[in-house]
Amino acid sequence: MKNRISKWGGIVAGARSRWMTIFIWVLLVAIFSFVWPQVNDRETKSNQLLPEDAMSVEASKLTEEQFSDDAGTPLLLVWYRDGGLDTADYEQIQQVYGELVENPLAYQAMIPPFHKLPPQALQQEASSDGEALTTPIFFEPDTATELLEDDLERLKKVISNSVGEEVFDKDLEKSGLHVRLTGPIGIQTDAVSLFSQADVTLLIATVLLVLVLLVVLYRSPILALVPLIAVGVAYGLISPLLGLLADKGWIEVDAQAISIMTVLLFGAGTDYCLFLISRYREELRTEADKYVALRKAVSGTGGAIMISAMTTVMGLLTLGLAYYASYDRFAVPFSLSIFIMGIAALTLLPAILALLGRFAFFPFIPRTEAMIQNLEEKKGKKLKRPKSQSRFYRVIGRWVTEKPWTIIITCVVVLGGLGLFVPKMQYTYGLLESFPEDMPSREGFTVISEHYPPGEIAPAQVIVQTDGQEIALKEKLSALSIVENVSDPTKGSKDPSLQEWSVTLAVDPYSTEAIAAVPKLQEIAENSLKDAGVKEVNSKVWIGGETATLYDTEEVTSRDQSIIIPVVLLIIALLLVVYLRSIVAMVYLLATVVLSYLAALGLGWIIIHYGLGATAMQGLIPVYAFVFLVALGEDYNIFMVSSIWKKRRSMPLKQAIAEGVGETGTVISSAGLILAGTFSVLAMLPLQVLVQFGLVTAIGVLLDTFVVRPLLVPAITTVLGRYAFWPGKLWKLKDKERQEEVQ
Repeated sequence: MKNRISKWGGIVAGARSRWMTIFIWVLLVAIFSFVWPQVNDRETKSNQLLPEDAMSVEASKLTEEQFSDDAGTPLLLVWYRDGGLDTADYEQIQQVYGELVENPLAYQAMIPPFHKLPPQALQQEASSDGEALTTPIFFEPDTATELLEDDLERLKKVISNSVGEEVFDKDLEKSGLHVRLTGPIGIQTDAVSLFSQADVTLLIATVLLVLVLLVVLYRSPILALVPLIAVGVAYGLISPLLGLLADKGWIEVDAQAISIMTVLLFGAGTDYCLFLISRYREELRTEADKYVALRKAVSGTGGAIMISAMTTVMGLLTLGLAYYASYDRFAVPFSLSIFIMGIAALTLLPAILALLGRFAFFPFIPRTEAMIQNLEEKKGKKLKRPKSQSRFYRVIGRWVTEKPWTIIITCVVVLGGLGLFVPKMQYTYGLLESFPEDMPSREGFTVISEHYPPGEIAPAQVIVQTDGQEIALKEKLSALSIVENVSDPTKGSKDPSLQEWSVTLAVDPYSTEAIAAVPKLQEIAENSLKDAGVKEVNSKVWIGGETATLYDTEEVTSRDQSIIIPVVLLIIALLLVVYLRSIVAMVYLLATVVLSYLAALGLGWIIIHYGLGATAMQGLIPVYAFVFLVALGEDYNIFMVSSIWKKRRSMPLKQAIAEGVGETGTVISSAGLILAGTFSVLAMLPLQVLVQFGLVTAIGVLLDTFVVRPLLVPAITTVLGRYAFWPGKLWKLKDKERQEEVQ
């Protein structure tokens, strides 16, 4: 395999073929970008994340088919004044609705006749303290978000002209009238606006961060640009490929997936480039011919880069097993981007390096000893020789082989202690809780929740197929302490045997208590059907509304987690065994990465909960972080362990471990800092799910880079000795091992 990789390096980065390789990449990017759409232009607008057979989704469909008043999709206008709305406020509300009747918005479907009601009647609809009033405007269903945004801008102008002051952006703590737009339309448009410029901002921030880190770490402006050029060209190919898949309907991508994909591509892609560049620099110090040095570098790192990329690709593909769309939408974009980047690291990057040669490392150009001596003769002074290994990591390498048990116990205690916080974590799945607190739609819901009974924010719908039987469901539901009130049943417009009850809860419908009550509502409805003599009741009860959606989200994501995590571990275990030929190494490499993941999750919770004051972590984070940290964490382990395995063939094990740590320490630390830095860029985005994901992943990468990889893994390898290689060929070096022990 090594010979084939070396031959491949000569093909793509030879003196004659380097230009052809670069030309082919540029040509493919140009053709694909011209023929196919960019992935950003094919983002889905669907907010439906649950599978079609989820109970709350089926309930929503039944509500629309059987119980809809065809009013349209509501926008909620929340009018608020500290101390109470006054008569002038109600008159202005009437004026706004009168204007909307005379000059309706472009996609306005229906509005209540508030302009005809006297102020006293409107006042009756306000909250009990008189400080807040919620009024709806209904829009045509399935209207594109950009069209709704235009309508909302015009609506804001109408309200501002009627009120005579700015009421939308003023802080709620200030006196005067405030208006916030919320409800389904408000949330939808706010969610889109959060990402309106996010892709460009994130891309620029990521590129600048990587560029600065590369310049600081390698002190070479040209070298800093080389990985970015390779990643940029790879992105130029990935975007139209994903655009084609999305255009054909084969995959579905959203703005969140594209944002994280950008970070992943620049972080992991730069890592792969650094693995090869670092080895190339070392080879240039012993080989005068830059092409020979490059072939050796590709031969030495190509296998590790290939298996690292495949490990990440296969790990990310497991997200396609998920039922929850936020997971599933990540699978193909992420795995395809890493796959293309892996190819670019072994084709395009060598061609660029072959073109630049030693000049890529200016001003610290790597030279052979003979070249340095010639240069010294010309300059007439002694030149400093670069060291092949970092002094710091040489010390670390010796330390882990001399004090392995001390390191193992310390690392396990520290990482395990952080992992103990994981069972204490609280999770939330609400979209609004992921919004910034000052987002208009979230502020609107906050006003409603503070001034109206909590359950009125989002009533639950209990839909029952009665088979024509009379059931006493209202009384039984009303008897629950968690229920505030229950409406009279409404019969289905097409099927009268279908009946719907609207249930207003006595608690926050987004709370854990409310979500836990969903099975109880379902159980009561099913028992009522049984009491009425209806058979097969399991398929005749549906619970709808926001609370039921959150319940289904918890159920579906728990199911996904129980499948994805074992599959990821199994796939990576198989890849490690195939590459390292060692079952023992596979076990402890996986175990250390899982330990690092739990520690990252625990430390992330400490920062998010105790540092940032969040009451709960977004429920999607554990699976996101697991897949990324386990897949990416093994990249570093593979790169370092492959170095140890190689050196073990020609030297004693402890020396191989020490030199393996010293040889790979600098490049892996650099790669880890860059990868952690790119994920931390997600904190620039306003969605809490991305902020928290970026934080936890960055912590995990840093723990893996500076604790697990240089300390824990080599210490375990030292303790296991030759057993670490079992049952591979290196296991058979027992005679040599005995000689080492004697010496």
